[in-house]
Amino acid sequence: MKNIAVLQVGPLMPTVQESIRKDYSAVRLPDAGPEREAFLQEHGPSFEIAVTSGKFGVGTELMRALPNLRAVINFGVGYDTTDVAQAAERGITVSNTPDVLNDCVADTAVALYLDVLRKTSAADRYVRRGAWLSQGNFPLATKASGRRVGILGLGRIGRVIARRLEGFDCDISYHSRNPVADVAYRYAASPVELAAGCDVLIVAAAGGPGSAGLVDADVIASLGPDGYLINIARGSVVDEEALVAALLAGRLAGAGLDVFVEEPKVPEDLLGLDNVVLLPHLGSGTHETRADMAELTLANLRSYVTTGSVLTAVQA
Repeated sequence: MKNIAVLQVGPLMPTVQESIRKDYSAVRLPDAGPEREAFLQEHGPSFEIAVTSGKFGVGTELMRALPNLRAVINFGVGYDTTDVAQAAERGITVSNTPDVLNDCVADTAVALYLDVLRKTSAADRYVRRGAWLSQGNFPLATKASGRRVGILGLGRIGRVIARRLEGFDCDISYHSRNPVADVAYRYAASPVELAAGCDVLIVAAAGGPGSAGLVDADVIASLGPDGYLINIARGSVVDEEALVAALLAGRLAGAGLDVFVEEPKVPEDLLGLDNVVLLPHLGSGTHETRADMAELTLANLRSYVTTGSVLTAVQA
């Protein structure tokens, strides 16, 4: 299996790019246009492994253009940009990098939680523009401790977020596809029920077609004008138009968003809102976590090349 042809799809961390080029003679797929189409027509059947990221993935058409593909090695925990259904049909292995980024993504969720409720970014801007001097004290914020917090998606990351918020004496409830057996948190039967029973809704559900628009206008309405929404999952999980409309109309107290539907594009209407914190999808963005993700990505690739299986396979 040592001569398997490896295709790089999209940019990767420099250390990963250099390693797959040096150790596996990986070839970079052109990003778009006629050059990409010509490349796939001529070379598509040659590749058996694709190394990509959660941002780019191996989508439906690209996977079809790789008829001999046997494995997709994904840098990132999210794999919604890869056609896992087609992969399952064709017996293509898909891997991701779970667990190693749980802490940093959970930390980002808590940072957004504190920032939105206590208005720290807005207060920072208040000081920087001289308003403290000219207008006096900054308006009062909302207490962050002891809130009712609903977590949508109590998976690996959701659990770590919940543990963090236990330290803030929060009353935690959750909704997942099924109740989780080994937790004491209160289970809500639907996202609407979850939102209705909490002050802050934290979205930690996996992305993909199955969760698209899961947080819809009804969920946002149930959260109400005193409620806050935090999203560190995928932009697609939240109905972005409904969210923006609720924020502009005062039907939601605030939001903390690390992800958006059309990244890096952010809805223009959100840019001027002081009750919204906007981050550039930096959930796992620390030196330590990205190094761990790179190591696991390369370990999955190495394992597949040598044994025909990966260490952290995605289940379709």
